[in-house]
Amino acid sequence: MIKQTLAKLALALSATVATTAVLADEIRMNVVSFTPKTAAVSDGFHRFIEAMNKEFEGELELNWRGGPEVMDPFRMADAVRNGAMDMALMSPSYYSGLVPSSPSSNISLKSYEEIYATGYYDRMTEIHDERGLVYLGEIPASDVNFFIFLKEPVDNYTDLEGKRIRVWPAVLPFVKGLGAQPLVLPIGEIYTAMERGVIDGFVQGNLGWAEQFEDVVNYYITPPIYRAGFNVIVNPRKWSRLPDDLQQRVQAYLREELAPELDKGWDPVIEAGNQEVANAGFQEIRLSDADAEAYLDIAIEQAWADLETKIDPALAAELKAMLVD
Repeated sequence: MIKQTLAKLALALSATVATTAVLADEIRMNVVSFTPKTAAVSDGFHRFIEAMNKEFEGELELNWRGGPEVMDPFRMADAVRNGAMDMALMSPSYYSGLVPSSPSSNISLKSYEEIYATGYYDRMTEIHDERGLVYLGEIPASDVNFFIFLKEPVDNYTDLEGKRIRVWPAVLPFVKGLGAQPLVLPIGEIYTAMERGVIDGFVQGNLGWAEQFEDVVNYYITPPIYRAGFNVIVNPRKWSRLPDDLQQRVQAYLREELAPELDKGWDPVIEAGNQEVANAGFQEIRLSDADAEAYLDIAIEQAWADLETKIDPALAAELKAMLVD
């Protein structure tokens, strides 16, 4: 009896030691995102974290600590570079001061798989490395696009000339190219600015906010512009703690398997956003085929012309060839 008890204890102890050894080898990374966990656009981040932790259980754990409530989103990339944070899920334009070419991924109408085939993500890996960051890949949202929302109707995009439109830096060249007056304002100030007549409209995606704006917005222009995609950046020292084999598997899993799945998984979020727009009573101003083509051309060409003033023209030409047909 005593021998049986001792044998069971030895077996339990050995299992505990084995489990502890596995956990000891598991590397934990603290992660922040530029949006709160509750934001509609964070849907892709939830799916990314869940999939990565499941795929690399026992080897790598991503601990998503939160968003802007944890750290100023515009400081996250610097925090990753200096080691204050291990990983960040970022809008490319939020750290263009550190990596000026990062917003290039948004200035496109291509899908993730089309961009991946060009070698763009490998090139961005090299560029980020030069800036002291590991570029793991993208959480793509190619079908999440951006619209101009207005209180008063227009007959054509040319009627936007002189109107005051809220922007963020990445879309400023587009609005300026339309002849409108771009004003950079935080998201939290849009409603009040519309209510007080400070702005005539704003550029925004259509995810998770429309019903709150139904008394200050009546119209939106189609076609939408650009594509969304969120960069996964990692601290180099933390990344170096992963064995080479694990580094290769993590990167390959995100870029080759998970990212295409994430890109195709936005339909429920987009449908919910479209339904909110419909429920709020916003009316579509659909441009004619010819005007739509000219409108999109302004969106792409003005943004690239602006980027060419901020990075080496040869690099701009190289990246544009990958992102624009």
